[in-house]
Amino acid sequence: MKKNSFAPISKNDATILILGTMPGEQSLKLQQYYGHARNNFWKIMFLLFDENPSHNYQEKMNLLTQNKIALWDVLEACEREGSLDSAIKMEVANDFKTFLKQHPNIKHIYFNGQKAAVFFKKYVPITDGYSFTTLPSTSPANAGKSFENKLNEWKIIKETI
Repeated sequence: MKKNSFAPISKNDATILILGTMPGEQSLKLQQYYGHARNNFWKIMFLLFDENPSHNYQEKMNLLTQNKIALWDVLEACEREGSLDSAIKMEVANDFKTFLKQHPNIKHIYFNGQKAAVFFKKYVPITDGYSFTTLPSTSPANAGKSFENKLNEWKIIKETI
């Protein structure tokens, strides 16, 4: 089944770009990044910035943009049954050349999980002028790391700002 990603959450002053792979089924249903209730992305972001967690999607997006963080996915489209990145086929990358030209202050690119990094390296020939860091996936499918360990590794985001 063909799936399409969302537009990025960003403002032109962003200095950090966080990239996932492709929205899962629950995110697509809700039309929200990291919409699965057990995905820890938003919980981690609110903790990093010492903010009270919110279920309001606009407040979630504001948290990112107020901290000069852009959020997007590596893939624009793919075929996939279910939500697992391992099931992705026929993938098409987003247009990073244009996006990064429109966001000249971005210098740090963080990947939410290994697969996002793998697809980025496969399809995006951009390396100069950026630092790249792969962080543990916030997905509930990444049960190999505790929440505390994930949070500790994600703290690099706040240290970068």
